[in-house]
Amino acid sequence: MAEHMARFQFYFTIGFHYLWPPVSIGLAWIIFFIMTKYKNTGDKLYEVMARFWINIFALIFIVGVATGITMEFQFGTNWSEYSRFVGDIFGAPLAAEGILAFFLESSFLGMLVFGWKKLSVKTHWFSSLMVAIGSTMSAFWIIVANSWQQTPAGYKVVGGRAVLTDFWAAAFNPSTLERFSHVVVSALATGAFVVLAISAFYLVKNRHEPFARQSFKIALVLGLIGSWGQLFTGHMHSVQVWKTQPAKLAAFEGQFETETNVGLSVFGLPSASAEKIYLDVRMPGMLSVLLAGSKDTEVMGLKEFPKDEWPPLFITFMAYHGMVGLGMLMIGLTTLAAFLLKIGKLFDFKLLLYAFIPGFLYPTLANHFGWVAAEVGRQPWVVYGLLKTSEGVSVTVPWYHVGFTVLIFMGIYALIGYAFFFTLFKKIKEGPEPMGDVEIEGRPS
Repeated sequence: MAEHMARFQFYFTIGFHYLWPPVSIGLAWIIFFIMTKYKNTGDKLYEVMARFWINIFALIFIVGVATGITMEFQFGTNWSEYSRFVGDIFGAPLAAEGILAFFLESSFLGMLVFGWKKLSVKTHWFSSLMVAIGSTMSAFWIIVANSWQQTPAGYKVVGGRAVLTDFWAAAFNPSTLERFSHVVVSALATGAFVVLAISAFYLVKNRHEPFARQSFKIALVLGLIGSWGQLFTGHMHSVQVWKTQPAKLAAFEGQFETETNVGLSVFGLPSASAEKIYLDVRMPGMLSVLLAGSKDTEVMGLKEFPKDEWPPLFITFMAYHGMVGLGMLMIGLTTLAAFLLKIGKLFDFKLLLYAFIPGFLYPTLANHFGWVAAEVGRQPWVVYGLLKTSEGVSVTVPWYHVGFTVLIFMGIYALIGYAFFFTLFKKIKEGPEPMGDVEIEGRPS
């Protein structure tokens, strides 16, 4: 019971936290591009855009920081056996994330938010670059830590503990770069779709049109890159999973038998007990071709593994397919919008603009589904092949203590969520500053 409660608490807290970092990474790069435009042109419109999106970014950053701290405490309270096993390795990237990334991002964000009338345009531009780099570096070190759980390397087990023997081998373990690249382009898409959603809202309401049009155009470029980038980096990540975590790939695709000429799963309803995919729709031979360029490529099936080492099939399969489906939707929307923009018809196509208003949900849900697929697909291992999740839970913390803190977290996060969306909607309703209120003359350059 304690294990299930600890799992639920971690899922709830990290699930809520993971709403914010992808948005902040993508939005940080959008702000940098807007600041670049402002630095190069001196156009007041870009200053208005930068100040509006910086305020939105700061709001997201605050919630991300507040909800991220609680996860690290859980390693010591609810997962003490896991922490004892991986502490020598897990601590290094978390420390690097705090020292090398978080301080960089937060320090320069302070300059962006509070130094607008005191600092030169070039200093502000440099600050926006540092915020973008810092947020991306933060993702890198978190991915390093998580990827080590997926594909451990650079260690040896001594006295029941994993001891670091090669920092760089552990940092650049077999899944780090594939997962990091996929996360970054997904974050670009997430930040872009948030900007696209708010801009589309203004456009259909005929409000702040110069601001909304230019914001939409910049975000569409990054959204297009991020959406298509997810497809290619996701493919590279799938190949890596096939090589290093074959049971996970088999769960992604609902593959029970080890075969060649394996079809790519498009849709289905999996049943682990029946060892069958109901309503199975596949593209014949395509999975084998995508993995290694030949229909003769062999894909290992779940039956090659003891059944108690199968990932939870239904959740893993459905989350993975949900992620892919939403990714294809984003590709379709951004590609159509880019085409219409090129021929000068985008802002006349109101139906497409309406489709972008709830667009912030598409990458947010895709990110969540992808995270669930990756983490549930690793089960029953908390460190793949070395430590099972059931062996990592604290043995001295009773389930009702964990359950009580879950209720507290739910209440606090509900208040945080309410405060965030209340403030966000208020800011959106107010809109950007009027062009006449932006002070340019006399500002240092």
